[in-house]
Order: sequence, then structure tokens, then C-alpha cells
Amino acid sequence: MLFDRDGTLVDGGPYCTDPAQVRPMPAARRALELLREAGVAVGVTTTQPGIAHGLIDEADAHAVNQRVEELLGPFSLWRICPHAVASGCECRTPRPGMVLSAAAELGVPPARVVVIGDLGADMAAAAAAGATGVLVPTPGTRRDEVQAAAVVSPDLLAAVRLVLGVT
Repeated sequence: MLFDRDGTLVDGGPYCTDPAQVRPMPAARRALELLREAGVAVGVTTTQPGIAHGLIDEADAHAVNQRVEELLGPFSLWRICPHAVASGCECRTPRPGMVLSAAAELGVPPARVVVIGDLGADMAAAAAAGATGVLVPTPGTRRDEVQAAAVVSPDLLAAVRLVLGVT
């Protein structure tokens, strides 16, 4: 199971550079506990274009990720895309690079991977990789992204329960 970081697992605002500002999303801790109890590997994929634009540096991003681990971890893996939109890299959502790389590291085919995120780009990356996407809308999710998503869940815990088939 792969999670988008900002807006899905945690709220720290865009280009969060201060680990003290990181706040887990409601029920994130419980959702991750359910997955770990079920023996599901959990990872994080996060697009951080602020690095390419000089708004944050890699050390800041690493410190924020460490705080996420302290609050919600441990995670089996992290994938970070530090590139700007114009770079054309394969790791930036909606491209599948981070999902494919994570699946390879976990030793599972992409078809067995579920990506949970709050944006259409997360869903597009999952689809492009051959994985399943579950959209958990937030106030930042556009209406057209919700309408286009194959699977939409009202919150993070409900999304995990849906994937695990538990109530």
C-alpha cells in the first residue's frame, strides 16, 4: 500500500519545511495500524517540487519525512520526486515512476499495489503503473478529480478498510 504524503497522511501545508508543523490526518495512525496488523507493507510516495524551485531543500524534506515516521511510521519505503513540472521526469505524478519503483523494491507486481492519495495525479500514476488507486478527497481535491476517480473513499480509515475488506 502506497500513500501520498501531503494531504493524505499528514497536513503540514504546501512546501512544509518545519517538522513541528506536521499533523497526522484524522485516523491516519489507525489506518496504518490496520495495515501493519494485516502484514501489509506500507510506503510513501511524495512529489516535492519545492525542492526544484528552491522553496525547500532536501534536508528540510528529509526532516519532515522523519517527523512523519515518528508520528506514523515505520514505513517500508519512501519515494520522493524533487523535480519541477517541466523536468519531464518519470517519477513525478501523474507518471508511474514512483509506483513502479516502489513495487519493484517491495517485490510485488504493480497490479498488487494500492495507491491512496488526495489528487487526480495520484490516481493517474496508479493507473499508469497498473496499480489500483483510491482517492480520498480533501478540500484541495477538484470536483473533476473526484468524478474521474474509479474508487473514492470518504476518509483514510474507510479507504484502508475497503482495501482490506473489513468493516
